[in-house]
Amino acid sequence: QVQLVESGGGLVQAGGSLRLSCAASGRTISNYEMAWFRQAPGKEREFVARMYWSPSTTRYADSVRGRFTISRDNAKNTVYLQMNSLQPEDTAVYYCAARVGESYYYWGQGTQVTVSS
Repeated sequence: QVQLVESGGGLVQAGGSLRLSCAASGRTISNYEMAWFRQAPGKEREFVARMYWSPSTTRYADSVRGRFTISRDNAKNTVYLQMNSLQPEDTAVYYCAARVGESYYYWGQGTQVTVSS
């Protein structure tokens, strides 16, 4: 199976940037479709960004498109989420996930991102 560990979260002022990392072990992430989700206080978990395997494309939630970028480094077996122009509404716990079949089967423990105004 796949183990996922997120890191890189923290406290940042509005307009700032953070880069989240998701280190995978057990299997190479090149065999999976990878995604980032987030859950803000009092809200349901929502989709943020996804990197498709076939076709090799990316998809973003409307709320983050143009500000966030998902990428991967297969040599390091790591998925990244570059977050720019952060706003208070981006405050949430961010999770990475790996898709198996029709569902996101593997999940990390999450990393907290807090954006202050």
